[in-house]
Amino acid sequence: MSVGVYISWPFCSQKCTYCNFASGVFSKTLEQDYAAALLREIAENSWAGAPDTVYFGGGTPSLMPIETLRAILDALPGRPWKEATLETAPGTVTRDKARAWRDAGINRVSLGVQSFVHGEAARTGRRHTAEIVAAEIETLRAAGLDNFNVDLIAGLPGQTEASWDESLEWIERLRPPHVSVYMLEIDEDSRLGQEVLLNGKRYGAPDVPGDEIIVRLYERAVERLASMGIARYEISNFARPDFESAHNLKYWRLEPYAGFGADAHSFAGARRWQNVESANEYVDRMRATGSGRETESDANQAEERFFVGLRLMQGIEPSPAEWERFGERIDGFVSAGLLERRGDSLRLTNSGVLLSNEIFADFIEAA
Repeated sequence: MSVGVYISWPFCSQKCTYCNFASGVFSKTLEQDYAAALLREIAENSWAGAPDTVYFGGGTPSLMPIETLRAILDALPGRPWKEATLETAPGTVTRDKARAWRDAGINRVSLGVQSFVHGEAARTGRRHTAEIVAAEIETLRAAGLDNFNVDLIAGLPGQTEASWDESLEWIERLRPPHVSVYMLEIDEDSRLGQEVLLNGKRYGAPDVPGDEIIVRLYERAVERLASMGIARYEISNFARPDFESAHNLKYWRLEPYAGFGADAHSFAGARRWQNVESANEYVDRMRATGSGRETESDANQAEERFFVGLRLMQGIEPSPAEWERFGERIDGFVSAGLLERRGDSLRLTNSGVLLSNEIFADFIEAA
């Protein structure tokens, strides 16, 4: 069976206020040591199957030296891959870089735009404008990188329905084949989230929209993107036909993937494991033991089938045993209008999408 590969590159030029990932601004020395550790981890991996998707996440992988990117891709089997994605931050895309990415094997780019409204982006620590994003998308297209994603966040400080419409109008103008829309999470692991939880004033915390407004922004995006031919296929992901993310679909379909680098996760059907979170500790572990792995556990397929599979708008097809096991809960959610049954399949309704975390938690409790 083919597998997916995730490469964690946790290096940024600045830390965004909403970010809760294990990323940040680190020294060039650590970056070089980290690249060496990554290559060692890849070299020592036992492949269960040839990779057909590769995903560089971060951090800001678009800041990675092209020589490092080439070395990592050259170390991976499976070329040419069905999909090889590089996450980028607006303001880091150049003509030479785009051509070099393509020549190295990258065929998909994910742009972390978050907002096309300059004031909103600036309050998070981003420095781009809508015009910069538009120019860089043209640069990608000119380099033959037509398959790209644009990330948006609903719920940024100061965001209004009018400013959200402005971002959606840019989406219509730029015609991306894929869009991701995330509702802002208040998380103590981000500077903004911690400030909100403490009723602080920094990072625009008092201006974070309320939950009802964030829901309206999300629903507005679903409606507007659908009118552009960009359909929702997963809770936070929207695509034109045949442009769904092949790599991310592996997560939601419980297909195997191998993660390399700090805080990277892996899944091999019956087992899951995770590397240490910090870049420094990852390098130290790789030097000392040749492994960055910190935790490992059995995978609970029954639990994960509902928690992960229901994220897809096509839903899942429970087995007869699962229909029996979860029947009472399913009937309750169907009666409440949160799930719908079509023949042998089960899927979230539009209302269910908004309460998906609660629904998933209920199935996990019953698993």
